[in-house]
Amino acid sequence: MSVSLCCCSTAAGRGFLLPGILLNRLHLPRHPLLNLRTTSTVARAAAATSISSLSAQQQRQVAVYVEALLDWNQRMNLTAVTDEAEVMTRHVADSLAVLPPLERAYRARSTTGGVSLIDVGSGAGLPGLILAVARPSWRFTLLESMKKRCTFLEHAVEAMGLSNVDVVCDRAENVGQSLDYREAYDIAAARAVAELKVLAEYCLPLVRVGGLFIAAKGHDPHEEIKNAKSAVQKLGASMLELCNVESMGPHGQRTAVIYFKERATPRKYPRLPGISHVPS
Repeated sequence: MSVSLCCCSTAAGRGFLLPGILLNRLHLPRHPLLNLRTTSTVARAAAATSISSLSAQQQRQVAVYVEALLDWNQRMNLTAVTDEAEVMTRHVADSLAVLPPLERAYRARSTTGGVSLIDVGSGAGLPGLILAVARPSWRFTLLESMKKRCTFLEHAVEAMGLSNVDVVCDRAENVGQSLDYREAYDIAAARAVAELKVLAEYCLPLVRVGGLFIAAKGHDPHEEIKNAKSAVQKLGASMLELCNVESMGPHGQRTAVIYFKERATPRKYPRLPGISHVPS
């Protein structure tokens, strides 16, 4: 399969206007990003799924998430970001920005109505919880190994009123060998900082043949892609697209690396915890 490069950076003016998060029933303050214009050019594709595209109810759900994240972050390590405005730019908007390339790649290869997505190493629920708000017709599984973080995720799901999200508290190595989860998802997503070759072994066993694995990466993932090529092939996939994703975070442009699952993953993968995650 040939690799294509996609660029979600078509000019959309000199920036777009982020609306204030609407007051929810807890009387949350208007969001600090109200009337803040980004200094970078923002892609039309990214803007289409930005905060401004969400309904009033979805914006309230995002506000509830942000409040819960910052509250719980005082008691446990969920994120290094402690400012509400920065949560919106670095976490919420960045999570939404992967939707255009992901949906385009998926719809080009599948005609199924429902979509199931597993967020591997979900941590604070990113990008899974934000995508679940934006796509209520999809089914989401948040996979996280740390019990404390799972407790937060369960709280957030309930507080946000999400009925399309399940939380699984286990290691990816174990879940990937379970018949309940193995090759059961249309899409696996990862925003974790692990290298691509590691993420591939965690994620690809969970994806059905014909599905996608998407990894959110920094502005230059080419070395990681090169190092992961052999592992990805052994796991039954090939690289489909490398997309530039406009980011309003402090590091500017990011990328989304998308892989296509061509054949079943060999049964020995993923290997048990503690074994080097480089297929050989």
